[in-house]
Amino acid sequence: MLYHVITYLSALPNTFSFRMQNSPLVLVIGTGSIGERHLRCLQTTARCRLSFCEPIEERRREVATRYGIETDLAFPTLEAALASGQNFTAAVVSAPAPFHIPMGRELAERGIHILMEKPLSLSLDGVEDFRNLIEQKEIVVAIGYTHRAHPGMMRLKEIYDSGEFGQAIEMRIDVGQPFAKIRPAYPDVYFADRAMGGGAIQDMITHFYSVGDWLLGPIDELVTHARHQALPRVEVEDTVHTLALHGKVMATYAQNLTQPQNEATLTLICEQGSIRTDYAKKRVSHIREPNGEWEHTPFTLDDIDEIYITQNSAFLDALENKGPVLCTLEEAIRTLRVNLASLKSAETKTWQSLS
Repeated sequence: MLYHVITYLSALPNTFSFRMQNSPLVLVIGTGSIGERHLRCLQTTARCRLSFCEPIEERRREVATRYGIETDLAFPTLEAALASGQNFTAAVVSAPAPFHIPMGRELAERGIHILMEKPLSLSLDGVEDFRNLIEQKEIVVAIGYTHRAHPGMMRLKEIYDSGEFGQAIEMRIDVGQPFAKIRPAYPDVYFADRAMGGGAIQDMITHFYSVGDWLLGPIDELVTHARHQALPRVEVEDTVHTLALHGKVMATYAQNLTQPQNEATLTLICEQGSIRTDYAKKRVSHIREPNGEWEHTPFTLDDIDEIYITQNSAFLDALENKGPVLCTLEEAIRTLRVNLASLKSAETKTWQSLS
């Protein structure tokens, strides 16, 4: 008996090595803060082999060493990676938003599945052709709207979808954070330039537009007020207020990037009570009776990496036909239209129709 146990245990490393050699090879394009997070979180799943693109040679060596990636899987450009002869199963597009659709096309043409960072793009140019190509090539595409993977949001959606509280009547989202503290490099990266996907509409509140779509369906109409209020060293908007209609459901989206505390709350007022998720307090709550007491259920989130692991695991599941991605291409196209309508509304001070 002991002999068999020892034999089994001694075989485990070789079994794991064999399994990894036959697992999907995922190419991460770009190793900025988000790209490196994808590398780290995909490695944590132990479900795929990793490769990456990084144009700066010194950083390329550092990243390869940090994650134990062979030098022949570390490339200076996407073109070099695609010309290498490696059999990539999937790729993570974590380059700036203007490059998403062109890179997506290159990958899809080669039959490579795609996890693409949000937003999908900065305009609708080329989006329809990209969608047609994805359908033709039968490519799995997921878009990185990570708040759909947040345990507080997932639990709220589970409660709402149960029907226990009836249909939503109103949704309120209130989000704020000390952006300069959390992301100190913001003035020197894409965020400072709207043409690169910067500003609070395209980079931040778009996450919650996507959450609203996920919970209530598409936005039909909206009006947005957005300004640069206080964030130093940039001119793009840091504060956004949007009123929207999801069918008959009225919604309010509010976000600022200047307040001292990092918090987000989403409240659904429904026919038979209210449901709320509160990131800062790490709890999902509900109330039924007028002047009653809120009932609270805690959730855990020890590290922001956890939501990326959840998202990326769902993507890997989808590659194996084991479940859906958390945000589809169609949903991301709808959110792109909302981003564009929100920008236009803020500029023209008018309601915008998306139906």
